[in-house]
Amino acid sequence: MKKFHSGFVTLIGRPNVGKSTLMNCLIGEKIAITSHKPQTTRNKITSILTKEDFQCVFLDTPGIHKPKHKLGEFMVRSAENTFNEVDLVLMLIEPTEKVVEMDQYVIDRLENVKTPVVLVINKIDTIEREKLLQVIEAYRKLYTFAEVVPISAMKGSNTDALMDVIKKYLPEGPQYFPEDMVTDQPERQIASEIVREKALYLLQDEIPHGIAVEIMSMKKREGQNMVDVEATIYCEKDSHKGIIIGKQGAMLKKIGSLARRDMERLLGSPIYLELWVKVKKDWRDSDFLLKNFGYDRRNV
Repeated sequence: MKKFHSGFVTLIGRPNVGKSTLMNCLIGEKIAITSHKPQTTRNKITSILTKEDFQCVFLDTPGIHKPKHKLGEFMVRSAENTFNEVDLVLMLIEPTEKVVEMDQYVIDRLENVKTPVVLVINKIDTIEREKLLQVIEAYRKLYTFAEVVPISAMKGSNTDALMDVIKKYLPEGPQYFPEDMVTDQPERQIASEIVREKALYLLQDEIPHGIAVEIMSMKKREGQNMVDVEATIYCEKDSHKGIIIGKQGAMLKKIGSLARRDMERLLGSPIYLELWVKVKKDWRDSDFLLKNFGYDRRNV
C-alpha cells in the first residue's frame, strides 16, 4: 500500500509580499483575500490541498510588523504562534538588492524556531537573474534556511518546484480533512472578508486599515434560490463613514456590487446583499470589539 503523507505548512513574512496570492495559487482556488495594500490578512487562514498521496494544510498568516495597536499585536502573535506548530515554515520575501529591515525583523523572530524554514523569493519576474543570485547570497548569510526557492505567485512560475520541496517535509500521517474540503473557514467569515477585500480595493489608503466587517445575517430565502445577506462595515471616524458611503451612496453600491459577485461564486446561488456603515471609534484598541469582530487575542 502506498504511503500517505500529511502535514502543516505556515506562510510568513512582512506585509504585502504575496503570502495570500501564493496560497491561493497552490490550492488552485481563492481562499484568502488579496490586495496591493499591506496588512490585508488579519487572521490565520487555513486551506487544504489533497492529492492521491498527500494532504498539505496551509496556514496563511498576517504580515509580521511592529504593531501600533491591539489589532496589530493580535496579528503578529497569530503569525508567530504557528512557527513551532507546523512541519514547515515558508518565509516569503521580495527580491530587493538590499536586505529589507522588516525581513530582518521577521528573521529575528525565527531565532529559536526548530521547524525547517524554506526561503521563498516571490516576484522573481521583477528582477534579473544575476541580481537574484545576489539576493539569495545576502539572505543565506542571515539564517540557515533549509532550502531557497524563487517563484512568481502571481504568474505561477516555479510553484511546482516549490510544491515538490514542501512534499519532502511532510511526514507520514493521516488525512486530516475530507478530500473535497479546501478550507475550514465558515461561510460567514469568508463573506465578511470578501466585503473587506472590495473596500480595500476601492477606498483610499488610510481608511481600509480602520474598517472591520460583520455579517449580521445570512439566510436562504424561503421557497427561492436566493440568499439574503446583511453586513455592517465598521470604521473609526465619522469622516470615513461619509467616504465609504460616497456621494448618494455610490461608493457603498460599488463595494456591494463587487462583493455580491464573489459571494455568489462562493455560495453557488444569487445573493441579495444589504450593506450598512457604522462608526466604532478606536475599535482596533478595544478588546471587546476585537473579540466581536473575530480577533480574539486569547485564541492565539
